[in-house]
Amino acid sequence: MMRIPLLLAALVLQPPPGQSEFVPVNELPPAERLQAAPFLIGAYAFVWIAVMFYLWTIWRRLDRVEADIDALARKTPPR
Repeated sequence: MMRIPLLLAALVLQPPPGQSEFVPVNELPPAERLQAAPFLIGAYAFVWIAVMFYLWTIWRRLDRVEADIDALARKTPPR
């Protein structure tokens, strides 16, 4: 007796059939287009710029540390 409602629920909850062919973006209905594409591209650009800036600051700090080590090496007498 419990199998019939479960079977009906399984039939009702089936996903819609998949797309079988290529459809260009300009032919998609407006509801299926990616409206937030500019925001997505902007977010990726911001993250990449932030990562590059962070790596640049690490590179600059590393140069300063290497210069300090070289200066200390010149000041200390050899053993």
